[in-house]
Amino acid sequence: MPDDRTFSVRRGTEEDLDALMALRAAVAGEGVWIGAELPLDEEGDRRRLRPGRPGTATFVAVADGQDRAEDELIGNRGIELAPYGVAHLGMVVADGWRGRGVGRTLLAAAIEWAREAGAHKLELQCWPHNDAARRLYEGMGFVQEGYLRRHYPRKTGELWDAVVMGLVLNEETPGSSLH
Repeated sequence: MPDDRTFSVRRGTEEDLDALMALRAAVAGEGVWIGAELPLDEEGDRRRLRPGRPGTATFVAVADGQDRAEDELIGNRGIELAPYGVAHLGMVVADGWRGRGVGRTLLAAAIEWAREAGAHKLELQCWPHNDAARRLYEGMGFVQEGYLRRHYPRKTGELWDAVVMGLVLNEETPGSSLH
């Protein structure tokens, strides 16, 4: 359980990849918050999550230690901008750090990056049972745009639903005239 340490958010770097993978494995091991399940596809995830890939940004939250060497990676927000201008988001926050502003701070950094990168919209999916995440996203302006019923197969054999949420960044450009 974390103490009263503060945290900071910065851009992720190649040097963060091992800590990113460890955090992903820890959250995946809980079995309820993210789509990934154990055992992870270590090689594929490293390739896909590597910071610095073109059209992507990685933001990390670190619990501040006595010095930089003691900083602990406690959160990660990945964002990928599709060629058609929609940015897809994914996030993990360490157990014990949820509800302390980590997700909100990571999300704010990703929204700013998306605006600067020219995205006209952000989209994400979350589990219907993740009430805290849904409140966070709604509080930052996201709205539910869809519901995927019995969509994701889990290793337990269950089929999980997902909520599709979006945040429109560009309201000025005309929408489709073909209604």
